[in-house]
Amino acid sequence: MIKVWGRSTSSNVQTVMWTLAELGLENERINVGGAFGGNDTADYLAMNPHGLIPVLQDEPDVTLWESTAITRYLLAKYGDESIYPNDPAVRAKGDMWADWAKGTFAPVLMYKVFWTLVRTPKADRDMAMLAESVEQLKTLLSNAERLLAKQPWISGDQLGYGDLIFGHLLYRYYTLPIDRADLPALQAYYDELTARTAYSENVMISYESLRVE
Repeated sequence: MIKVWGRSTSSNVQTVMWTLAELGLENERINVGGAFGGNDTADYLAMNPHGLIPVLQDEPDVTLWESTAITRYLLAKYGDESIYPNDPAVRAKGDMWADWAKGTFAPVLMYKVFWTLVRTPKADRDMAMLAESVEQLKTLLSNAERLLAKQPWISGDQLGYGDLIFGHLLYRYYTLPIDRADLPALQAYYDELTARTAYSENVMISYESLRVE
């Protein structure tokens, strides 16, 4: 059975768990990281020398870390043409947006906005930086809006790798108390995601336990 080490409130773990659910793969998740600890033990560091979550083990001999690498592995091994195209040119269309989501969008949303509003005490919050970052999100998401106005999914005609890396971030974007631009195509896309059982059960998980007041 596939095993995943990581807490359910981690956005990176959620990417992997959502992928497993979309693929219909039986798995066992083991709480590690955050309040659970356990990611600094010798056994865990033998699986991931960086001590981060998630880690996935596909028995008997595949152990992986980094959520994007894990997601690509799962799609390549267990997915079909509809979710992970064989044609490199077609697949790259989703890959580009996945890289953008991970490298450009996520740092602003997660490390500046989410971290400020949820993980930083009120007295220590940089409100000027927060306001600037919220405006930056509007600009970034306008690019996704233009794409989604032309096609149903970030990856193309079907949900794919780009959606798994970008889409899970939208739960936090739409539930944080921030000013959001009017982006109807993005809203419709998010509504489609939330209607998927795999998404609602593995991504739409309360992060209140992470909050610092």
